[in-house]
Amino acid sequence: MQMKSFLTFLLVTSALMLGAQTPSIQKSAPLTEANPTRVGVSPNRLNRIDEMLQQAVSGGQIPGVVALIARKGKIVYYKAFGTADANTGRPQKRDDIFRIASQTKAITATAVMMLWEEGKFQLDDPVSKYIPEFKNPQVLQSFHYADTSYTTRPASREITIRHLLTHTSGLGYGVIDGDERMKMIYEKAGTTDLFSTSDVSIGSVVKKLAKLPLHHDPGEKFTYSMGQDVLGYFVEVISGLPFDRFLRERLFDPLGMDDTWFYLPDEKANRLVAIQHKKEDKWANYPHTFYDPDYPITGARKFFSGGGGLSSTAKDYATFLQMYLNGGELNGVRILSRTTIASLMANQVGELMGTDQYYGLAFGVLTGQGAMKGGQGSEGTFTWGGYFNTQYFADPKEQTIGILMKQTQGPVDDQTAWKFRQLIVTAIDD
Repeated sequence: MQMKSFLTFLLVTSALMLGAQTPSIQKSAPLTEANPTRVGVSPNRLNRIDEMLQQAVSGGQIPGVVALIARKGKIVYYKAFGTADANTGRPQKRDDIFRIASQTKAITATAVMMLWEEGKFQLDDPVSKYIPEFKNPQVLQSFHYADTSYTTRPASREITIRHLLTHTSGLGYGVIDGDERMKMIYEKAGTTDLFSTSDVSIGSVVKKLAKLPLHHDPGEKFTYSMGQDVLGYFVEVISGLPFDRFLRERLFDPLGMDDTWFYLPDEKANRLVAIQHKKEDKWANYPHTFYDPDYPITGARKFFSGGGGLSSTAKDYATFLQMYLNGGELNGVRILSRTTIASLMANQVGELMGTDQYYGLAFGVLTGQGAMKGGQGSEGTFTWGGYFNTQYFADPKEQTIGILMKQTQGPVDDQTAWKFRQLIVTAIDD
């Protein structure tokens, strides 16, 4: 090898090593199944979950579900009920793949904090330092429904990385925004706010978004937004890698999350669960609307939505949560520092979400007042869900994870989310 080529090889290798996840002094085991009694969970009380989920399926509240419970690093409950596809009647299987939508957000936030740990930026840096299109943000002042024109005023401050992580940037959420004016503004601008089979990149969408008015001054309110989509592109800018590749190389492969993807490999496509809705009191596969239900198995495969684009399995997502319960490590790989996770779980928004729950840098977190009401977990339990009716929580005090995967849209009488969590909390027996 010539000296110049050798030096180039060393520089590239060194850069890759600096960017790679580090081995940890700690080495916790990957998630494996075990008898519930080994980790202080009552098998008899877990049977109540069987009964509850079976009744929800047979009673038509949900078409199918995969449920997983882990405690102290051991899977103690992992079952599937119902059907995965109304057209074929295919039975639901434990390793089925679900569109996890907003459960993507915590993964995006994790990627951001991995780069933060490398000293690439500060959380209170303005995002315009890295994505110049966000310079001089404007706040919506007046809106004219007749022609969708509007006026703005200058925002009181720049949007920071912290604002984006905590949904306090003032950005909106397009089609699912709570403000009709913002829906119309985003639609006219041609933003893409969920996921797409179209030939569109996250960078192009984020740059459109940067030109649009904000709901309010950054930091003023909690407004659920496309902030994590901006952060997905931010990861690309900081790391120099496409967002999907960054997640694959830096997070999914090290954790063994082989079934978590923006767009599924062909050999995994038959495990994707259909989105279903009620039609004439029967379950039917959901039609094309503002999104394509064939995502993530068709299309251009270019839009890596940091706010809602991933699909995954119950076990993969449990693995991700277990890394957090372990203080940022799993199977000897250090993803985040324990001290970083302490910041991630700290209250970043005050009482902007009320008094039962606050938002950290990646999750909603249960307060002491929320925990006292019962059935939700201990103080510090972190949680969120997804647009297609998926839910999860992880309780650091009890070292417990609960994941419920479903794929429904439209009005349904589904009571499984709160019942599942309440039955888990009361199944602890040590």
